[in-house]
Amino acid sequence: MVALLTGKSTFDKQSMGFYGDSLARRQARKSSALRFSDLFHLVLTGVCLTGLFIQTGCTSVPLTYTGSVSSYERLGPERGHFARSRTFADPAFLQQVRSVNIVPTIVSPAASAQVSDANDVKLVSNFIDRSLCNAMSGRFAIVMPGEPADLTVQATVTNIVKTEKAVAGFSKAVSLGTSAFLPVGVPRLPVGLGGLAVEAEAVDAGGKQRAAMVWSKGANVITTSARVSEVGDAYGVAGRFGKDFADLLAEDRPGHHPLLQMPSNDGIRTALGGKPKYASCERFGRATGVNGFVADLLGTPPSWVDKGANNTANTF
Repeated sequence: MVALLTGKSTFDKQSMGFYGDSLARRQARKSSALRFSDLFHLVLTGVCLTGLFIQTGCTSVPLTYTGSVSSYERLGPERGHFARSRTFADPAFLQQVRSVNIVPTIVSPAASAQVSDANDVKLVSNFIDRSLCNAMSGRFAIVMPGEPADLTVQATVTNIVKTEKAVAGFSKAVSLGTSAFLPVGVPRLPVGLGGLAVEAEAVDAGGKQRAAMVWSKGANVITTSARVSEVGDAYGVAGRFGKDFADLLAEDRPGHHPLLQMPSNDGIRTALGGKPKYASCERFGRATGVNGFVADLLGTPPSWVDKGANNTANTF
């Protein structure tokens, strides 16, 4: 009655309160949706920028042919973008292979001339041998030099694109400095990047070519850690060649490295600098293990932690 006489209604206040609460809830949901949308676009932008960095901040190393393999006739078309390759494999024969002999990698005069320190060149070629030996140990028995083998493998370094040491050092310093107060360090500067080109073949006991690969890979600003050395990037990608060639022999699938593939016990042990599965691999020295990981993080030259070939290993 009072409400009727005064013309005031408590219903209006309750209604306004109800609609006000509904409006606030709608605005909150809208704000939450906007925040999620902003986050999604931020993540998408980051992914796109990462792809752009890799696309633009990558050294393009052409495939190089020096005639060190017996034939190029059966090589397939060029494949890959970051790691390029042309390959040939005889899968019917390779499936029967049980033993492999690895002849130490040689370096072409043109590739060697790109680097001022001959010892750095030896580090790269030996790292290729070590990677080949350890990667193929999971599928084949690696024999001592002079012992009979179903397959003989040899690689040739055909080109080394020199890393600019000053730029690499500056990039690493900036990356380490920013990582002190950011979740991750900034990418490398997209200049002064190096790379590597290699060709290799595998022949049977009669000298017939059963597999071959012409391969190249340049460093990029995201996945290749800067090392203050002329061969910093060539050394950094050399291990990838060993894995790719081992994949070619084992599966005819070079460059196929499943993200969720679990390493074997032998693989873990050798990666940490332990004894390799086959004694023949001792010729090429052991992996740098934890020391190598720290050196990679700090950007020190490979020669600081990699002892190179084991010249005292019993190879006969």
